[in-house]
Amino acid sequence: MIDSISPDAVLRAEHLARTYDEDAGRVEVLRDVSLSVHAHEMVAVVGASGSGKSTLLHVLGLLDEPDEGRLWIAGQSASGLDERRRSWLRNQSLGFVYQFHHLLPEFSALDNVAMPLIVRRCVRAQAREQAAAMLDQVGLSARATHFPGQLSGGERQRVALARALVTQPACVLADEPTGNLDRHTADAMFSLLVRVNQALGTAFVIVTHDPALAALAHRRFHMQAGRLAEAMPDESAPPASGE
Repeated sequence: MIDSISPDAVLRAEHLARTYDEDAGRVEVLRDVSLSVHAHEMVAVVGASGSGKSTLLHVLGLLDEPDEGRLWIAGQSASGLDERRRSWLRNQSLGFVYQFHHLLPEFSALDNVAMPLIVRRCVRAQAREQAAAMLDQVGLSARATHFPGQLSGGERQRVALARALVTQPACVLADEPTGNLDRHTADAMFSLLVRVNQALGTAFVIVTHDPALAALAHRRFHMQAGRLAEAMPDESAPPASGE
């Protein structure tokens, strides 16, 4: 039986805990973490290195399993699934963007974006057509036939974003998506994330050290010593539209 929740809640976590065994003893990386993310929403998670942000993203992305707690993705319970079902749910409902683009160097931008659809066994021509449309969304139609080594850092990251979006996921999980970019390129990436969020309605959970990116989110959370707390609204922060 598959548990379900409100279809507007594209991602929901309740009381997550994750502990690792290290030489110095057991380390509690996540402590009683609860979070709900809705369609059209952009959520930022900030915190110091080692506070548990990346582990949280891995658990939310079904790349790691919590020791305690429950998780729903796009209305379906992800708790207790075998690896095959976890992989299916991850491929159907989630997209990922990392600090480093992880593009395949031997493939063009177009084929890198099409890859998640090809993994789904979509017809290659159809996959490339959808990939071309998504490259247009991120402003890179003119670079579709270029290989990663021929693209700038900002262009490679935009290709990675298009790849994350091409399957029309319910939520994109982004781990320091501007951390490897200079200030000017990072600002352009900020604007693109906001525009995609507004145009496509895709939910985003963004882990970042950058206060400028966090300020663009609809909600901001702070992680400290494995615990997650929502930040109070800051009247001085720019609105989520970036205007």
